[in-house]
Amino acid sequence: MLKQQLNFKLSQKLSPQQIQLMKLIQLPTQAFEQKIKQELEENPALDSGKEELKDEYDEFNNTEDTYEDSETIETDVNIDEYLSDDEIPDYRLSANNYSADDEDKQVPYASGTSFNQYLKTQLNTFRLRDEEREIAEFIVGSLDESGYLRRSITDLMDDLAFTQNIYTTEEKIEEVLFTVQQLDPGGVGARSLEECLILQLERKSPTKSIEQAIAILDKSFDHFSKKHYKKLMSKFHISEGELKEAISEIEQLNPKPGGSYASNTKIVEHVVPDFTIRIVEGELELTLNGRNAPELKVSRDYSNMLKGYKASKEKTKAQKDAVLFIKQKLDAAKWFIEAVMQRQQTLFVTMSSIMNYQRDYFLSGDERSLRPMILKDIAEEIGMDVSTVSRVANSKYVDTPYGTKLIKEFFSESMTNDQGEEVSTREIKKILETVIKEEDKKKPLTDEKLARILKEKGYPIARRTVAKYREQLDMPVARLRKKI
Repeated sequence: MLKQQLNFKLSQKLSPQQIQLMKLIQLPTQAFEQKIKQELEENPALDSGKEELKDEYDEFNNTEDTYEDSETIETDVNIDEYLSDDEIPDYRLSANNYSADDEDKQVPYASGTSFNQYLKTQLNTFRLRDEEREIAEFIVGSLDESGYLRRSITDLMDDLAFTQNIYTTEEKIEEVLFTVQQLDPGGVGARSLEECLILQLERKSPTKSIEQAIAILDKSFDHFSKKHYKKLMSKFHISEGELKEAISEIEQLNPKPGGSYASNTKIVEHVVPDFTIRIVEGELELTLNGRNAPELKVSRDYSNMLKGYKASKEKTKAQKDAVLFIKQKLDAAKWFIEAVMQRQQTLFVTMSSIMNYQRDYFLSGDERSLRPMILKDIAEEIGMDVSTVSRVANSKYVDTPYGTKLIKEFFSESMTNDQGEEVSTREIKKILETVIKEEDKKKPLTDEKLARILKEKGYPIARRTVAKYREQLDMPVARLRKKI
């Protein structure tokens, strides 16, 4: 049975302005600049503040205000409200500690030949029949960005038949693949890491160490990758010195032949710091990048449209519809300008709190001086939500005397040392990293031994915690750190 029922409930919803502000806060500098350009293109009522202050001030003073009584039309648009605002924008009347970064800094990019095209061009130096050339180009098109052929010969044969209408055999594809593997850079077209390394070694002038290196990769790649050096010496009947020479030859090879070419032509994403911290006479000075403080204002042309509407004695329906459109655009422009200003304020307040919290680190540059700090610590200090601090920390960079850092790197959990003091896990990781770098590479320290050393230094942590920190530092286990 259906029935209607009336319920009352209280719920909270984010306004469009709040959603817009959160999205702006999350954007890094370059993405924020693109958002500004997009908004300027989409909203003609929004204008960039390029005019000189003197011109704005003169026009403001010379404008005769002949409309003392505010007139509200039936569209609920208060004309004076829109005419009186933004003649001299607020940003012109306040001093901001933004860095002098007003010029438009753009990095020119050089165009280049793609890796795929580079390989296809080299095929012209080989005498190939039409079918062989089509197979070779298909193989080149199947290579990944590292230069490897990750697909099986059977799959290639099926795809050639279905997509290229080329019916061939696995033996023929193998033969053409051998031609592709003769292309530069060496190792391209390999189906595995060991094949890639062997292809590069075979191009070198044959020596005893190179021959031994090829034999090791071909017959005992598993032992080599796991650094079972004693088993290798025993199997190939070679001394430690001979093994060291063979491994030295292998270490000079490029495991990703395609990466070396692609890195020269692909567009590199440049990091633009959102903040700058400088030490001035022993004190920290924080500035917000000027590119995060654009000069925006409501378009003067739209204000003139409203003046013309107000001056006219007869209001037509078309004029009233136009005013409604203008009102929507003006409101959107004002909301956006306000959101940009709030973004600037939020960024500066948040980073200022982080800088003061980690004052010792920013003065010394020693990561062991970093205090334990979580998002909640900063959120409580500045009176904002944790999600807001997270948006600032996850996507913003700060230029410090010690390099450009991602802000979230300054956050870390706390741990109690043997003296009962709260220390940052970053401090422990830094000490762990130092211990590993200074270890004897012939006998690397196991996680258990590392835990014992840290305990002796005053940091009682478990072996599994050491393993977790080591993995976060992108350092392999002891066996894989071994060298001869």
